[in-house]
Amino acid sequence: MLVPDDYGLSALSSVDGVRAVRYEAGEPLPPEAADARVLVPKFLQGTNPSDVYAQLPKLELVQLLSAGAERFIGTLPEGVLLSTCRGAHGGSTAEWAIGALLSIYRDFPAFDAARRERRWDFHRTDTLQDKRVLVVGAGDLGEQFRRRLEPFDATATLVGRTARDRVHGMDELPVLLGEHDAVLVVVPLTDETTGMVDAAFLAAMPDGAILVNAARGPVVDTDALVAELTSGRLRAALDVTEPEPLPEDHPLWTAPGLFLTPHVAGSCTGSERRSYGVATREIARFAAGEQPLNLVKGDY
Repeated sequence: MLVPDDYGLSALSSVDGVRAVRYEAGEPLPPEAADARVLVPKFLQGTNPSDVYAQLPKLELVQLLSAGAERFIGTLPEGVLLSTCRGAHGGSTAEWAIGALLSIYRDFPAFDAARRERRWDFHRTDTLQDKRVLVVGAGDLGEQFRRRLEPFDATATLVGRTARDRVHGMDELPVLLGEHDAVLVVVPLTDETTGMVDAAFLAAMPDGAILVNAARGPVVDTDALVAELTSGRLRAALDVTEPEPLPEDHPLWTAPGLFLTPHVAGSCTGSERRSYGVATREIARFAAGEQPLNLVKGDY
């Protein structure tokens, strides 16, 4: 199998039946690629995926180090399995979402701006306590967020594709949007979810509500969101945008009521250990003749 870094070589060295070989992203694959059955991509940005796959005639599994798989769906040769790193980054991203909500409710950016101006800006703030947060996306990240939110004496309502225990169905979304103080979006990017947070979605949120996007930028209609922010009716926290990075003249840079970070929710200490912890378990199952648990099926 091929891995993109030394951490991967070390992490997979203990897996029976696996020989890991390192490759360099953007460079020709090593000779061992001719026999590799598993590829762990660094990222294929700037690379034609078909050129990479052409060097892997025996490829059977692509094991991602990310939970998002949208860049790989539809690119794999027929019969090649795709497994995500679901479970590795949910905690970190949920932590970011909590921090973003706390920053907005407790007015941390305004206090920091006042500090830089040497101005003692005493004022009352809002609080995360007693807030109702609607979580659109009921996978690992949604559950991780709920677990972290509840100790703040706030409540999370999860929405998934279909209703199940403690999870509402998407068909209930129009009503639920109007009943919550904030909405966290953590769905995968698919044809179905692209642009799902549109003008109608935002209009259904109550005045003063906060939209938090920790999914992918294209899930949100940026023009519709900018309109709501400019009017002052809604606030938002975004870790992802469309496009990324934002051009210098993009209206999100100056939109009021916005907390913005540059796609860093999952980028923190220990991310490699957590990623390879999941990837190693998935690859060990594959090497033992079992199906990985995080296989992507259909458009996921």
